[in-house]
Amino acid sequence: MRRKLSHLEHIKAASRQLRGSIAEGLADPVTGAIGDDDGKLLKFHGSYQQDDRDLREERRRQKLEPLYAFMLRARLPGGVVTPAQWLVFDRLARDYASAGLRITTRQTFQWHGILKRNLKPAIAAINHAMASTIAACGDVLRNVVATPLPQQSSLHAEAYAWAAKLSAELAPRTTAYHELWLDGEKLVGEAPPEPLYGTTYLPRKFKIGMAVPPLNDVDVFAQDLGLIAIAEQGELRGFNLVVGGGMGASHGDPSTYPRLAEVIGFVTPGQLREAAEQVIAIQRDWGDRAERKHARLKYTLDERGTDAFKAELEHRLGFALQPAQPFRFDHNGDRYGWLEGEDGRWHLTLHIESGRLLDRGEQRRLSGMRELAKVHTGDFRLTCNQNVIVANVAAGERERIDAIVRAHGLDGYRKQSAIRRHAIACVALPTCGLAMAESERYLPTILDKLEARLEQHGLLDAPILLRLSGCPNGCSRPYLGEIALVGRGPGRYDLRLGADFGGQRLNQVYRENVDEAAILAALDPLFARYAAERTNGEYFGDFLRRAGILVPSPSPSPRRIPSEPVA
Repeated sequence: MRRKLSHLEHIKAASRQLRGSIAEGLADPVTGAIGDDDGKLLKFHGSYQQDDRDLREERRRQKLEPLYAFMLRARLPGGVVTPAQWLVFDRLARDYASAGLRITTRQTFQWHGILKRNLKPAIAAINHAMASTIAACGDVLRNVVATPLPQQSSLHAEAYAWAAKLSAELAPRTTAYHELWLDGEKLVGEAPPEPLYGTTYLPRKFKIGMAVPPLNDVDVFAQDLGLIAIAEQGELRGFNLVVGGGMGASHGDPSTYPRLAEVIGFVTPGQLREAAEQVIAIQRDWGDRAERKHARLKYTLDERGTDAFKAELEHRLGFALQPAQPFRFDHNGDRYGWLEGEDGRWHLTLHIESGRLLDRGEQRRLSGMRELAKVHTGDFRLTCNQNVIVANVAAGERERIDAIVRAHGLDGYRKQSAIRRHAIACVALPTCGLAMAESERYLPTILDKLEARLEQHGLLDAPILLRLSGCPNGCSRPYLGEIALVGRGPGRYDLRLGADFGGQRLNQVYRENVDEAAILAALDPLFARYAAERTNGEYFGDFLRRAGILVPSPSPSPRRIPSEPVA
């Protein structure tokens, strides 16, 4: 029996290729919001409607509507930003946004607190800067992420070029974006169907990430489609395809779960574009359009089986995938400080806590990056760990770059603890409508308390992956943290432990729905044992498994047959 389609499927089908009545909602002066259905369509254009939850109750008492505003997200394949673009984005942050610029875990920028009247001029300015917001959100291929040092070697440059190509060629083709935001010609008659996405687009969002071993700095196994670059003597041979990753889950619903992607085969560079398109197309055709909680590719694979998915992919491609090639990952954090590329140019990775570029006290991150953009002749690279790389710096320019960095308090990476340098937090409150607990605003507090305990045990220099999430949706990839806090309610979290440092093993619940005191009480004896019993070079998550503190848990899905990544 055919299942009833979700409400959003009907909204998409009737939207005339993502137009809906967005234009009318933007023009309505009576409210700071747009209609619920149009708010769902707006995501495809790169924006979420939100309100300030800190003020929600006070405004209700005053009989005012919530303080509605919009989050806007750019589409920046591989996180590449020119200095000219940076200055435009900085101006938008100061003119229209409420909390500076924010680097996301998908190598792009978000602006929060944009009022409805300013949404169109902000999007137009981004477009004028040769960027876009189309498909930065919504049920489409999102921003394609890639190892963010494409000039470190020719291999990295090729990998980035492929990420940019996939992003451009697999983007939606609707003219609604230009019509709504850039005063393009209005559609007359019926909108033609999208060549890849059809009239209802994908069942849910779709993410592609590209990694260059041995550095897994994009968490490639968290992607719907992961691409692992395979090289031989420095030359790109092709890509291992990994499918079915995803971090989202729902508390209390065991039918939802995080999942690591599985390696299914290898393609040459000439086969990559078609392979990526057909993976998306299969998910378009097979994905669950009745229950959005089960609409990601990971659930399609568990329902249909990975072997059946691979057979369908090979059928559509007209050729068999080659066997997966060996690879090794040993790290998924960012490499801070200066790094020289093979062409003699230099790259400086700066730590940006929670990705938030804002001027606060001695740390003038927004101003500092603005001053760098005024003099820098290379480009900038945003990372999936919410940091920024000042890339392609001539050797003679390093001193001037360093002076600006020091003057604006951007050199924290030189003296910060290892756990602080490897921490990631989602936005959460007050703007995210899904947040159950604090995340970004809580990160400094919990870090101070964790650092105090780590210092007592001589572990300040031990690299530990810490991930905070205000809800189980997983934007900060919490299920890949050696230590992770996943929000349950105000001041309460699930404490999860035991992922590995290479991004190839999920963590598991250690304490459920606990407060800060219980979190610290649980971690302190574990830090003590780690300090006393770890082997040389052993990471915290690996120690917890080896010492028997954590027992490997079964797969969250009874239909899934786990497979270890190729080593």
